Amino acid sequence: MITFPKPDVEQFLRTFSITDFAVSPDEKHLVFSTNLSGKYNLWGMDLPNSFPYPLTFIDQSCQGLIYDKKSRFIIAGFDQDGNENTQFYGVPLNGGTMKEIVNHENTRNFMPKLSNDSKKLYYTTSRGNPSFLNSYCLDLETGQERLVLEGIDAATYLFGFSPDEETLLYYKHFANTYTLLYAKKGNEDILLTPPTEKQHTVNDGVFVSDSMIYLLTDYDSDFTYLASYNLETNKFCKVKEMENESFTAITYSKENQLLYITSQKGVEDQLYEINLQNENWRNIPVPCSVINKLEVAASGTLYLFGMSATKPHNIYKNTGDEWVSLTKYTVPGVDSNELVEPDIITYPSFDGREIESLFFRAKKENDNGEVIFWPHGGPQAAERKFFRASFQFFLNNGYSIFAPNFRGSTGYGLEFMKMVEGDWGNGPRLDNVAGLDWLIDQGHAQKGNILLMGGSFGGYMALLLHGRHADYFKAVVDIFGPSNLFSFINSVPEDWKPVMDQWVGNPEKDKEKLIEYSPITYLESMIKPMLVIQGANDPRVVKEESDQIVQALKDKGRDVDYMLLENEGHGFSKKENEIAVYQKILSFLKRFTAVTKKV
Repeated sequence: MITFPKPDVEQFLRTFSITDFAVSPDEKHLVFSTNLSGKYNLWGMDLPNSFPYPLTFIDQSCQGLIYDKKSRFIIAGFDQDGNENTQFYGVPLNGGTMKEIVNHENTRNFMPKLSNDSKKLYYTTSRGNPSFLNSYCLDLETGQERLVLEGIDAATYLFGFSPDEETLLYYKHFANTYTLLYAKKGNEDILLTPPTEKQHTVNDGVFVSDSMIYLLTDYDSDFTYLASYNLETNKFCKVKEMENESFTAITYSKENQLLYITSQKGVEDQLYEINLQNENWRNIPVPCSVINKLEVAASGTLYLFGMSATKPHNIYKNTGDEWVSLTKYTVPGVDSNELVEPDIITYPSFDGREIESLFFRAKKENDNGEVIFWPHGGPQAAERKFFRASFQFFLNNGYSIFAPNFRGSTGYGLEFMKMVEGDWGNGPRLDNVAGLDWLIDQGHAQKGNILLMGGSFGGYMALLLHGRHADYFKAVVDIFGPSNLFSFINSVPEDWKPVMDQWVGNPEKDKEKLIEYSPITYLESMIKPMLVIQGANDPRVVKEESDQIVQALKDKGRDVDYMLLENEGHGFSKKENEIAVYQKILSFLKRFTAVTKKV
């Protein structure tokens, strides 16, 4: 019998990803942004045929994807090598030459919306108002555009409009835990949640008629629920809530008078349907653990894009009786039995609060006795049962992974989410330390023998834990994490800066706290070998964040390796870069991996 070697890094990381999709109004076409060629482009399908063909060759990921209402063309947004300066293009349905629609150098553009006749494009932009943003209506025939919304006191995003296009729906982003939804008709701006001193959020909203809006909010509640607002009576009404679940997105089927609502409960999602005619409510089973996007076609047919811990991104169609997978993404060359589902565990933190975590345990035949401690990014995000090819790769190479949802994580209520604000370096850090202690107390790891790795806020936390608790670890990997909160606050995109006082802190009022919470304060204690990964075009955590701590550590003669990706931003948009990064990380970790397996 032939014995085959273990799958290598490329087999896991060659797993294709999807970042967005859309279905044409006539349901004859589907378009999705995927890296089938190794770089992101738009690919199409002529339904019901699910064999894809390329539509673009721009080699950039897509941020914003919509069909012309008459199924004649596509509007798509692309940035350049991860710089997040998205511009909008028109794309023919069968591919070919793209046409610039909105292209202004060094601007950030968001949330394209086509008018009902597809003659006008609404969008939000940093052009002319980089801190608070403006929204425009562009006439696609004449090229003339007019200002329809001006941001004044917070970043302001055009969200949608009524069926007659007389009323605009927009929200103001004061903080990740403080967003307000408004309707604008003529010169009147109507707040859609009752006035209150208490901060709350509105996640999503949709018109079901010219006067009735359904929205998702946690007004006067810890978890997000379904509410309605009647513009004729100016009445706000709570419609439906679920215990310990936060509703995250809402979609309307005009054909069937149905609302579809996705909901986050800890590490998994649910999908609900509510009939507006009889108010019946039901749960719809879904083929994945995490729902990235739901679309309702004009016919009422549901299309879903989602994933699970052991199932990569795929697009599904609901036939009424079952979900049919339109894409067939798997881990190439790897049997599904070799992939690892996580255990969901909880542990008590320093103040008695329960912290939910995912614990991926390497299979016994692979287990090398090593544990990677992974604080997630965000920080107002969460580690969930979604697919990470890198996790499955490390697991197959024997490394178990522990990923806690420390305070600040989403999915556990507004109060829990707010706990990270102005407290980046204390409560969340101690939650992570409690997770490390749990691993040690349960016999899964030994103090001083744990591998630490994180990206974005997780990279920041990896640096901070290294600086303040180095005795837990033997090696550290930082993937584009902030190292100095003062320089981080000053270098984020302009439309982020108004929220930084609440989110992170004020450089003057909170000077001592920001010094205490900045990893670069603890250079003397950063004595363990370190690998730092950074994208040169990252607009969120700029290159200087990694440059400064790498140089400072090198000046002290520390063991630090630096990998700079010249054509990436805050993530990996090119497969060759992703593969190179995880090959580098694996090689780095192997320096500290025990020779014998755990008994």
